[in-house]
Amino acid sequence: MKFYDSIGPNPRMVRMFMAEKGITIPTEKVDLLKGENRKEPYLKRNAFGQTPALELDDGSFLGEITAICEYLDEKYPNDTLIGKTPEQRAETRMWTRRVDLNIVEPMANGFRFSEGLGLFKDRIPTIPEAAPGLKKVAQHNLSWLDKQMEGKQFVAGGRLTLADILLYCFLDFGAGVGQPIPAELKNVTAWFERMKARPSAAATAG
Repeated sequence: MKFYDSIGPNPRMVRMFMAEKGITIPTEKVDLLKGENRKEPYLKRNAFGQTPALELDDGSFLGEITAICEYLDEKYPNDTLIGKTPEQRAETRMWTRRVDLNIVEPMANGFRFSEGLGLFKDRIPTIPEAAPGLKKVAQHNLSWLDKQMEGKQFVAGGRLTLADILLYCFLDFGAGVGQPIPAELKNVTAWFERMKARPSAAATAG
């Protein structure tokens, strides 16, 4: 296998997932700032032009960070971050979906349509006037999550999952682009500090 990596929270999420599982895969850097991900030969690896991508042993490619992580979790089943039982796996996927759809997507597009507009305006459709509303949606749903996390160590309860890694990487990114965690969200803030202290967070920062 080979992992096609770059700057940004999406590739970092997969790197952190691999670090938690102790997986090492040969890596090739893609220069996002130069737009290498939007032209050949990278488009043969991920037709949507996004990073990261994972080249499998049979020469095929996977895109989409949750799909890549689920594949790696099945390929290396020790210390699963998805779940050992159908119930645990369903719970992880439920929370990952909630985090991705309700917090990560509006947060990321809020950035792409405002602070990141210079980089993205010629690469993808952008809606600058939507940025404030998208950021507001992300903050609203993060406040909802704060209530759900009362008394929990992790998003899904007592076990670290894919949902935690996804959320951490994007909240860490958001803090650097004008979308910090509101100080009143005590549960999310405490959880964030616990995640930040994990070796996998330090190993994949930057």
